[in-house]
Amino acid sequence: MKRTNFQLTPHFSYDEMTFSAWAETHNADNTPDCLQQAALENLCRKFMEPLYAKFGPVTVRSAFRTEQVNIGHHGVGCSKHLSGEAVDISLPDEQTGRAYFRFLKTLPDIDQMFFEYDRHGDMWLHLSSCLDARENRHQLFPNYRMTYDEDL
Repeated sequence: MKRTNFQLTPHFSYDEMTFSAWAETHNADNTPDCLQQAALENLCRKFMEPLYAKFGPVTVRSAFRTEQVNIGHHGVGCSKHLSGEAVDISLPDEQTGRAYFRFLKTLPDIDQMFFEYDRHGDMWLHLSSCLDARENRHQLFPNYRMTYDEDL
């Protein structure tokens, strides 16, 4: 589905917060509704912009996902990506990732933050924040190994 790109915040666009290589490859729609888009804007305003201000350009690995796209990404059924309330941030190296983690944990309104890695050495930060801040659980996981069925 053709989308029109625009900025959600000064440094983060609609396209980068909704892009999925899996969706492109499988011709799957990955368009958020108005509430999901508001949640993406909330993530960008509260977390991504402060991260950008502190460290410079930040690469989004994955953010919003429709149910079909989430399944394609091996996401859990209750993933905050489905509501636009989660973003996975690419990490150039572990040291940078640890610095991002330390900085982000000082910001209010975190639901969950995982320093994730997989058996192939890929690393990323998963950060979620509920649009209704009262629902945030304030959970931090500094070392979380991602496992898929093929890992078992």
